[in-house]
Amino acid sequence: MLAADTKAAAGVVEAPQTESPSSWKHIVEPVEPFLEAVSQRLARQVNEFDPALAQYAEYALNGSGKHLRPTLVALAAKALGKIHDSHVTVAAIIEMVHLATLVHDDVMDEAEIRRGQLTLAANWGNEIAVLFGDCLFAQALKLAASFPTPEICRSVAMATNTVCSGEILQTQHRRNFDRSRREYFRVLEMKTAELFALSSDLAACLSDATAVQRSALRQFGLAFGTAYQVYDDCVDLFGSEVKAGKSLGTDLAKGKLTFPVLLAWERANEKDRARLEQLVQNWQPASLPRVSELLARYGTLGPTTEVIERYLDHARESLRVLPESSGRTGLFGVTEYLARQTATLSE
Repeated sequence: MLAADTKAAAGVVEAPQTESPSSWKHIVEPVEPFLEAVSQRLARQVNEFDPALAQYAEYALNGSGKHLRPTLVALAAKALGKIHDSHVTVAAIIEMVHLATLVHDDVMDEAEIRRGQLTLAANWGNEIAVLFGDCLFAQALKLAASFPTPEICRSVAMATNTVCSGEILQTQHRRNFDRSRREYFRVLEMKTAELFALSSDLAACLSDATAVQRSALRQFGLAFGTAYQVYDDCVDLFGSEVKAGKSLGTDLAKGKLTFPVLLAWERANEKDRARLEQLVQNWQPASLPRVSELLARYGTLGPTTEVIERYLDHARESLRVLPESSGRTGLFGVTEYLARQTATLSE
């Protein structure tokens, strides 16, 4: 694991200018046919559920997210050669696992908005949402079992186990200001980065990559996925609900202490530490501006964005073993895109 509280290695890795697409549209344009195929594969999965569950499946599987994980599958596959139909299937599997985690997250966080629309739980209640999230997990594993080799199903099952374990560890540490940074970043790797790693790793596996290339792409996914989660944690504190397309302050509302909050607590004087702890322990919607005031007072946004950049540097460095290709360029571009999104938090 990249230690987020250490200095970046000497010689910051920067993507070449030719490898820095200017927008998300630019990044995904070369793989849009692939992403459309994944969307169609997901839509067809609706028919795999009991007809009585069709409305839930339709609602969950036809969302308008960026499809980050399928994008990583496509770009990793292009970095090593050609994209095959098996890559489409794997991307659909991973997206279903991801969607299942979101359904469960929204229940635990009592979130009402996801991707600009009501969550499944907000529409049909927590009981339906939890059970349908389980159905999504099961359907993903069923599809993974359709591969002739058990490696795909085993990898998906192991990754799902890791993601759920990470969520449990995070829940155990709610409102615990004494947790170490190492433990915090370990949980991020487990609950979020693991699916990014699975995306690039299985793409490499299906492309007959060398052991070195496969390891490098897995490391890319872990580093990029961790950076993405730290960024998402920042959006929950420093973003706007309109831009984010989801409820804000949900982490603190459920006692989840993210890096900016832990950093503020580390830096705060005794009085402000007690105030921060009290706000989290007795959370009210009106508490968010007060927490924001403390985060600003102790300058937490700058150091947090530096952590994100260090992880992105590590992700870029992992790509150096891959041959030059449009897929490799796209993977560099993904890191640059996240860096630019992170910069907007300061605007």
